[in-house]
Amino acid sequence: MAQILTKPASFYKRFERKGSIQNETTHYCPGCGHGILHKLIAEALDDFKIADRTIFISPVGCSVFAYYYFDVGNVQAAHGRAPAVATGIKRANPHSIVISYQGDGDLAAIGGDEIIQAANRGENITVFFVNNAIYGMTGGQMAPTTLVGQKTATSPRGRTVANEGYPIRMAEIIGTLSSPVYVERVALCDFKHINRTRKAVRKALQNQIGNKGFSFVEVLSACPTGWKMTPVSAQKWIKEKMVSYFPLERFKDLEPATEPDLPRTKEYADEEVLEILGLKSTDASEEVSREFLEKFPRQELKIAGFGGQGVLSAGVMLATCAMNENLHVSWIPSYGPEMRGGTANCSVIISNQRIGSPLTTNPNVLVAMNGPSLDVFEESVQKNGLIIVNSSIVNRKVKREDVRVLYIPLTEIAANLGLTAAANSVLLGAYLKYTNLIDYKKLFDAIPQALKKKNLIEINLKAVEEGAKWVMENSEG
Repeated sequence: MAQILTKPASFYKRFERKGSIQNETTHYCPGCGHGILHKLIAEALDDFKIADRTIFISPVGCSVFAYYYFDVGNVQAAHGRAPAVATGIKRANPHSIVISYQGDGDLAAIGGDEIIQAANRGENITVFFVNNAIYGMTGGQMAPTTLVGQKTATSPRGRTVANEGYPIRMAEIIGTLSSPVYVERVALCDFKHINRTRKAVRKALQNQIGNKGFSFVEVLSACPTGWKMTPVSAQKWIKEKMVSYFPLERFKDLEPATEPDLPRTKEYADEEVLEILGLKSTDASEEVSREFLEKFPRQELKIAGFGGQGVLSAGVMLATCAMNENLHVSWIPSYGPEMRGGTANCSVIISNQRIGSPLTTNPNVLVAMNGPSLDVFEESVQKNGLIIVNSSIVNRKVKREDVRVLYIPLTEIAANLGLTAAANSVLLGAYLKYTNLIDYKKLFDAIPQALKKKNLIEINLKAVEEGAKWVMENSEG
């Protein structure tokens, strides 16, 4: 009976790419090995029936575009950080099949330490390392695997040992470690070698399915565009040049010396979770009403100022207060290389629904603790949003007329209490009193939980009261 070859089910039926373009083919250059390796992996996912629990980790480089093609879980990682991301995902979801798919510029350069540490720990993941001896995506620069004498955009006269050193043999390095169970180098240069690559791909995935440990497959692959060759010449160059320096060998193929110490899961009671997180238990008589949660309007705050003004701490205390009210919260900081005296800001999101991203670029509430913060973030505030200005320091008025503005001398009020650093607590008391979203007195529970300097709790609670008092006396709210 004839066998009908079709596209693997692990691929999307149509490849929707940037600009909503749908295509039946990949975007890879003619002769590129990525498409071949993609197909070998997809066929294995189908045959082993593991696509529904597979997570593909793609970092920067040509390998990032795996998410265009694989109909599996896809996570894009920062440059070189795929092994670290893969480690976290695998440990959190031990039943998943995690694939780290990386190029040589990514894995052997900025990610060199990441891959060695993951291999040394024996993480139960599968790594496919595409070695085409060049930075193919970003202009054809020299990579850690570029051969001696090979010309690239950044080695126009050819790589030299004296200037750039020898190309790095990653499979040999990984093979010297004790923990990896399988390390092999293969190539995509003709049918014979593609078939051997197919076997290596399947073995590496089977090892993970069987919880055997860390598997690493290095794949010599052509980059005709970066090498400035025809696809046929590139295949020949792999066999004649690359293989002589990067020998095709199976460096390790072991049964693990010990049974893998798989992550252990434990179910925690609500009280245990609260205790671990350092949060208070909500008494039944104080349960948050369903009406409050359903009507709560999403708050996206940008709190900004100088380092040392308590900008980040304000975000933590507010997030803790909202979390105590059973709301979904997120907090993420951003600050320059200087700590005290440098610029700092944080994004705080409070919602009655799950939060997809902790970063807010268009806040509906801006707190400007100093002039530069108002200058930078004023235009980003949503129409009809709220801007709270620390009028003790900021001399100018808000230029926009389509937002609400609250000018409050936060630093002056805090200084009158004897601690200018408590301006952040004055802010929180004023914000909650002005908006009436949450009773400002709920901060009396949150601040002791969130404030690290316990000797300053009392004065910060007074600062909250003073902020609320100022709003009651000076604002129509």
